[in-house]
Amino acid sequence: MLDEFSWYRLLGMMFIGATFYAFEIPNYFDWIVKKTQFLKGIKATLTKTFLAIAYFNPLWIARHLLFIKLFSGKFEAIGFNLLEIAFWSFLVNIPISFVANYIIQNRFKIKWRFMGSAIFSALMAIYYALSETLFS
Repeated sequence: MLDEFSWYRLLGMMFIGATFYAFEIPNYFDWIVKKTQFLKGIKATLTKTFLAIAYFNPLWIARHLLFIKLFSGKFEAIGFNLLEIAFWSFLVNIPISFVANYIIQNRFKIKWRFMGSAIFSALMAIYYALSETLFS
């Protein structure tokens, strides 16, 4: 989209997605199920939704941007500015994340939650990558 395609970045982010993210995300969403299994009604609904939103917090976004910089070879662009970009990216994204995570956590059957989260995460990864352009 920004005419900055990089095979190194693509392969690096695929590696991160297939290792770190593939391990972290399903385990976190399994933890949400265990943490909320005894809650009922609106309390369960909101707790699941907010816990899902909390996972993709500014530190997670900053780490994602860090990986992008590392695999792009843009080491000089790594700094605390990534935290600021991540903060604004997270803040602006809350309404979208709230709706998407509400649907994923409360309307999808448990066997489809990882797939739903993976698709939403893939879309958000594009948004996070564009966050630098949008919020810097």
